[in-house]
Amino acid sequence: MRLERRHETSRAALVLAPFGAVVFTLLVSALLVLWAGAPVGRTYALLLQGGFGSVFAWSETLARAIPLILTGLAATVAFKARLFNIGAEGQLYGGALAAVAVGGLHGGTGFALPVWLLFTLMMLAAAVAGALLLLGPALMKNKLGVDEVVTTLLFNFIVLLGVSAMLDGPMKDPTAMGWPQSVSLQPELELGRLIAQTRVHTGLLWAGALSVLVWVLFKYTVIGFDIRAVGANARAAAFAGVPATRTVVLVALLSGALAGLAGAIEVAGRTSYVTLDMSPGYGYSGIVIAMLAGLHPLGVLAAGVFVAGVLVGADTMSRAIGVPTYVADVIVAASLIAVLVATLLTQYRVRWK
Repeated sequence: MRLERRHETSRAALVLAPFGAVVFTLLVSALLVLWAGAPVGRTYALLLQGGFGSVFAWSETLARAIPLILTGLAATVAFKARLFNIGAEGQLYGGALAAVAVGGLHGGTGFALPVWLLFTLMMLAAAVAGALLLLGPALMKNKLGVDEVVTTLLFNFIVLLGVSAMLDGPMKDPTAMGWPQSVSLQPELELGRLIAQTRVHTGLLWAGALSVLVWVLFKYTVIGFDIRAVGANARAAAFAGVPATRTVVLVALLSGALAGLAGAIEVAGRTSYVTLDMSPGYGYSGIVIAMLAGLHPLGVLAAGVFVAGVLVGADTMSRAIGVPTYVADVIVAASLIAVLVATLLTQYRVRWK
């Protein structure tokens, strides 16, 4: 068996590949459902009902989708330039901690600054923290040839250990009865609710706006062209005059900033403080979302809602028929593998000797 590159890739195949990957994933996951002794049809019906079957289900799905969309955008920006950012989880926590450091310490007063200015500084601090966490690995790759997959992955553990030290040390909430969590943001710095009596907050508008802005950046700006050129062929891009190093630095700053903002928005919109279990793997799930979206910023919106719906619906499914919620994790992980294979087959055809 060998792979032969196609002379032309069908646009329809590129669009249908993610849908085919999802269908294949559901078929494979059905084997696990049968192994658990549950009916496949009812299991998937409950999964959809739990994620999309009511106003409450939609509200929980959209609330879960906000950080997933932002980390998906972070992965999309980096992967477009072939900078494989696996560190969005650490960048998210770094951004969350920086946001609380600016907006939560000093009694939340921010040295008596106006609320709008303090909120702006809080978000800016989160973006800078996330950007700096990716800038180092990006420069090490560009200047020294160090594999960024390894460095960004290891940075996740370094950041989490640093966050743990801060939550048990100088940023620990003295009123938390010994529980390792940071001080809380003041109510004035929290994001408002989009739908009353739900957890959907205005961070959803941030996620949608940033998706559109990233799409505009890729499609209509010189910087976006440079990013796509470096991702297609870095050497050819450099030969053609594209500033490769500057482009990689910009990509690292933008990707890390998006992941950092995901942490800040999660704190300001949902938790109001930082804990070590604040993220159930949003940074890693963002990679799945980026690939499901075909590295398209607007597709990230749909992919983020889909993955969030699967994760939320799994709770309803598990309570109703006793299927473990880990099936949702299998669906998300298998979706990544399936979409990678499907994308590969749109560019190559299999030849049998």
